[in-house]
Amino acid sequence: MQLKLIGLFFFLFSFHFVFAQKNVDFTKENFPNDPKGLKEVQRTISKGDDFYNRGKIWHKQALELYLKANEFNPENAELNFKIGTCYLSSYTKLKSIPFLEKAQKLNFNVDPQLHLMLGTGYQLNLQFDKAIFEYNTFYKALLPKEQKELNEAIQKRITECRNGKELVKSPVNVKIENAGPAINTIYPEYGPEISADESVLIFTSRRLSTKGGGIDGSVGMYFEDIYISYKKDGKWTEAQNIGSPINTEGHDATTGLSLDGQTLYMYLYDRNDDGDLFETHLEGDKWQKPKRIGGGVNSKWHESSVSLSYDGKTLYFVSERPGGIGDRDIYYCTKDEKGNWGDAVNMGADINTPYAEDDVFIHPDGKTLYFSSKGWNSMGGYDIFKSVKDKDGKWSKPVNLGYPISTPDDDRFFVMSGSGKHGYYSSTRADSYGDQDIYLIDFLQPVKDSSKTDSVKEAVSQTTLLKGVITDAKTGKPLEATIEVVDNQKNEIVASFKSNSATGKYLISLPSGKNYGIAVKARDYLFHSENFDIPLSTTYQEIEKNVALEKIEVGSKIVLNNIFFDTDKSDLRPESTNELERLLQLMNEIHTLKIEISGHTDNVGSAEHNQSLSESRAKAVVDYLKKKGINTSRMVFKGYGFNLPIATNTTPEGRQLNRRTEFKILSM
Repeated sequence: MQLKLIGLFFFLFSFHFVFAQKNVDFTKENFPNDPKGLKEVQRTISKGDDFYNRGKIWHKQALELYLKANEFNPENAELNFKIGTCYLSSYTKLKSIPFLEKAQKLNFNVDPQLHLMLGTGYQLNLQFDKAIFEYNTFYKALLPKEQKELNEAIQKRITECRNGKELVKSPVNVKIENAGPAINTIYPEYGPEISADESVLIFTSRRLSTKGGGIDGSVGMYFEDIYISYKKDGKWTEAQNIGSPINTEGHDATTGLSLDGQTLYMYLYDRNDDGDLFETHLEGDKWQKPKRIGGGVNSKWHESSVSLSYDGKTLYFVSERPGGIGDRDIYYCTKDEKGNWGDAVNMGADINTPYAEDDVFIHPDGKTLYFSSKGWNSMGGYDIFKSVKDKDGKWSKPVNLGYPISTPDDDRFFVMSGSGKHGYYSSTRADSYGDQDIYLIDFLQPVKDSSKTDSVKEAVSQTTLLKGVITDAKTGKPLEATIEVVDNQKNEIVASFKSNSATGKYLISLPSGKNYGIAVKARDYLFHSENFDIPLSTTYQEIEKNVALEKIEVGSKIVLNNIFFDTDKSDLRPESTNELERLLQLMNEIHTLKIEISGHTDNVGSAEHNQSLSESRAKAVVDYLKKKGINTSRMVFKGYGFNLPIATNTTPEGRQLNRRTEFKILSM
């Protein structure tokens, strides 16, 4: 039933072709003294009709010709109707209204689709009552059989207008700005993808500089290519074609980007299965050849948008495969222990509707899902929605982000910065440079929390972006390293990432509500650990942490930041397990390694007490390794009390740094 309804929507826009095949009527009366001019105008209109009758994608070409003809006789009802209809297929849709209104004034019965087209124009112009009137007028003029077939489609339009009336009553407090000439051109730009810290923007465009310069004859536009821009001093650099091996002679389009900007997901057309989803990784400063995503993601049907969860373990995507709720649904796959994607799972009626869903994006907080939909309470075309996952894993009812973010036209490809302050999406608005453009949404106040039934409490992004550069401690050379993120309370590895081999840069997201252990590891280097205890109440923050790794050599030492003791005690807490196991692994890998484990305290209390406490804590670590099979001849423990501080003891932060356990290589 739903596929039939979708077909009817297309039918509503193509229906008029059946009744409008005749040429626009220009006669000698229009050109009494210029027969050559008459023939030229008739040829112009005939060419326009050829384009017009091919369908919506050719209306741009038809419009140019019709406007030329209209200069000679602006009082022709059919020509005004066709100009208005062509404008509805353009990015300047609101220009349709004067022409359609004039056509109606000149000849109320000029075309059976006049009321439908006028209703569409009024809906796009937020004149919802007028639109409802025109839709009802169009419906009443249909034959009984046509009314039965089109009733659901027309009622959907009317419902959208009623939704629009409600949404426009309470506009959201945002500022929407064109991303500017560094990003947008007279050609279509869409599909923006950003890193979580907004340092890189990658998007799709059909512009003259497309690789190969080819034109897609089916739509009369250049093939899609992928472009990239970087933020410098708060401004986007002029976008550049991302080049080979990503862009090819055919269509290459963005579909998603990992939060660190180093894994790009893209759509590539395949004649055999209507297109598939691919991924490519940034190795150093070179993008690798895209590879088809495995597992249950791709099928012989069309797949489009992709979004990867902050921990890299869940992939959300859109597919038209059969068995869904609508013609296009949102699915997800999870990664198994071997790193392979599992079977596709439909997100169900909590997210999907009988209409189309697309452009899925999971926020770095791991719980907020954004997507485009023609369902729910859309005010026309695709609107932007969000849903929030609760602690039990249930998704809240999707909420429209509201007007003016959502409009009666298509608003798509929404992505949100890690801070929750900025969104990016594609839209066709009055200040467009010539077609679809990419826009920046500045949320002047936090987006309301749709997980709360009263929608009063404001939701602030509850995530911490941890970023920095990993280098060699002696040379300062950037290093490719593995960054392991551990939930200390559960002693579980949450995620694993890599720094860029050319720059040493890394970027990871740490959603609030956990005690995280971070371990940075590289071949031939001692691991470096950090601890970040981020309470659930913590709002968005960016922490820059540059890490200099020490070579595995005599004299090298590190602080074991994820070794924990209760206050004034020397019993190892369970949260220390992962750090201890990393140390154990190092001792097992290098059998000749001899080490010193040292304990250190702040200066609160007597010297004797702190000396004893620090020694007992160091001994606890050695005892753990001993129980795991490490020979005691390879280990010594020492307590230094508060004799070797690394920070001031006059502040709580300094005293916390001084309370530490260290590891030092004595010999190899």
